Amino acid sequence: MDKLVIEGQHRLSGSVMVSGSKNAALAIMAAALLPESGTTTIKRVPDLRDVHTLSNLLRIVGAKVNFNDHTLTINSESVSHFEAPYELVKKMRASIYVLGPLLSRFGQATVSLPGGCAFGPRPVDLHIDAMKKLGASIEIQDGYIIAKAKQGRLTGATIHFKTTSVGATGNTLMAAVLANGVTKLFNAAIEPEIIALCDFLVKMGAKIKGIGTKHLEIEGVEKLHAIEFANIFDRIEASTLLAAAAITSGKITLTEVDPSELNTVLIKLKQAGCTIETHETSIHLTSPKKLKATNIDAKPYPNFPTDMQAQWIALMTQADGSSKIVDHVYLERFNHVPELNRLGAGIEVKKNVATLKGPTNLSGAKVMSTDLRASASLILAGLAAKGTTEVLRVYHLDRGYEKIEQKLRQLGAKIERVKYNEFE
Repeated sequence: MDKLVIEGQHRLSGSVMVSGSKNAALAIMAAALLPESGTTTIKRVPDLRDVHTLSNLLRIVGAKVNFNDHTLTINSESVSHFEAPYELVKKMRASIYVLGPLLSRFGQATVSLPGGCAFGPRPVDLHIDAMKKLGASIEIQDGYIIAKAKQGRLTGATIHFKTTSVGATGNTLMAAVLANGVTKLFNAAIEPEIIALCDFLVKMGAKIKGIGTKHLEIEGVEKLHAIEFANIFDRIEASTLLAAAAITSGKITLTEVDPSELNTVLIKLKQAGCTIETHETSIHLTSPKKLKATNIDAKPYPNFPTDMQAQWIALMTQADGSSKIVDHVYLERFNHVPELNRLGAGIEVKKNVATLKGPTNLSGAKVMSTDLRASASLILAGLAAKGTTEVLRVYHLDRGYEKIEQKLRQLGAKIERVKYNEFE
């Protein structure tokens, strides 16, 4: 097992290129099951555990998948097995993305109920309800979703999502593009990753109106074709690196980004005292001598992302004043707080609200990752702490950050990946 060993209080500076988006790549990979022939090529795919897990899942259903130098090729001509087994799905919630495309193209799918990060209930009822409205019969048996299109092919429908969900919106899009008739989605997610998926589907031949809005209209087509597509940048990795610079009184430049997709995070960083300069494909941040306490409310896009809530709490430990961080998306996503408190953070949590007063003097200690973004928050705290911090169980980190320690070292951090035995 790996851990990260961090020597704190080194100022970050320099330039670094941001990786492709994990969340966009996973949805696009699943959508590559839709064409009956040809090879789809996806560029700028991050080299992550989740990408490899989904690649293996696609191979199990019969696709031919190759991954080399951030380019992924997927040929789905020989897909003939319609079951996504528990052994893979348990590792990653995004595996449920194969439900929509398999059901849409083949009229059947058997998908294990998903696993992934261990925080709060994240039910799949929105996915299941949408598939039912599109004409699928659904049974839950032995931990599996068994879905069949009643007429052999899905049928367009009007679907109102009771809550906004990126996963359910993406899955329903992939199911609807080959359905008979027109599907209308209301309260759809508008995250950049959903826009990227829509752009990918349209380039393959899908007919989608309202891209970028909460009301999507999909006219089903007979077939889609394989294409070449460039993935978008990872806005959460970009935001995490900016927070890393801010927490170390640093000065960095991010390249290969679209600043417009980070508006809310950039506004909050400015409120915290950072100087931000944006250009067409780059962001430059200069941290102030003293950060200002800044409250956030984590909500669906375009609001402050829940995937940056943990990192923001870490950043606020070094800000002057009282901060309140509210997560309206995942009400129990605060497993990082006890670990941050081990470093001296002094954070209190009541329900879905974390409060703290800074700046606090963090001191290095052993801390344990509990999920993907919690891992990132502990790294940020370690960068600011006095002495040495060891972040254990970083396999969570490897699901969503591509070689993050190398990027931080490139910027001047003292951070190393080390093998260890958890039971010693």
